[in-house]
Amino acid sequence: MTQKVYVGNLSYNTSEATLRTLFAEHGEVEGINIITDRETGRPKGFAFVEMATEEAAESAISALNGKVVDDREIRVDKAKPQADRDRRRDTGRRPRW
Repeated sequence: MTQKVYVGNLSYNTSEATLRTLFAEHGEVEGINIITDRETGRPKGFAFVEMATEEAAESAISALNGKVVDDREIRVDKAKPQADRDRRRDTGRRPRW
């Protein structure tokens, strides 16, 4: 079963090829999604990498978390399901209008 991994604090210059090379050392990479700004198309500084197995994901997390890539110390962790993340739009407050 595939395991999605969060990769944060990326340089805006980090490419998909760079991430694929890094993560492929720990197992099969199913896919990479570098998150970009909808309006500008520029990278936001984080990505998600789908690893083929949970073991490959765990190996990548332990080996790559804190590693310097493109002059930035990256953060690598298991991706959290969207429902579990703190959503900016849902602050628990009522709308102002």
